[in-house]
Amino acid sequence: MDERRLVRISKYLAKHLRHRPERIGIELDEHGWVNVDVLLEAASSHGFPISRVELEQVVADNDKRRYVIEGDRIRASQGHSVPVDLALPMVEPPPFLYHGTVVHSVAAIRGEGLRRMSRHHVHLSPDRETATRVGARRGRPVVLVVNAGGMYAAGYEFRVSANGVWLVDHVPVGFIRFPAG
Repeated sequence: MDERRLVRISKYLAKHLRHRPERIGIELDEHGWVNVDVLLEAASSHGFPISRVELEQVVADNDKRRYVIEGDRIRASQGHSVPVDLALPMVEPPPFLYHGTVVHSVAAIRGEGLRRMSRHHVHLSPDRETATRVGARRGRPVVLVVNAGGMYAAGYEFRVSANGVWLVDHVPVGFIRFPAG
């Protein structure tokens, strides 16, 4: 299948399963799920037809596992700006997690810590490489090291999404190690 087409479908899904479902007339349930047939019909009605085969390929082949199909329903794994409860259990994190950002954001993070901004949680990566890729999407990447073990011991709640992204409400400055320089 055409790789560019699959990327377009993935971006379309992100927009409508994470941020603007109402734009195409779908309604996510409280946990972010929507019926696959409802999604496909809505996409087609709004000028972006997607076949079931294309949808399943985007879900199966996405290296970041952004979407999950369970039975006859689909949802985004994380990253929502619309109100949903992913119903993820609390989990003890590894001692350190990583956050990829860009140079121009570091000053604000030094002052306020990591905030969720328009999303439900702060997103943390399990390894430095993933965090570097995340930061590089918006410019020259900076990787911050988060003392997740210390946060957990202090009572902060962590969850991990189906695609391995660690989620927490806020990371105070005292738990962040900034790169030298």
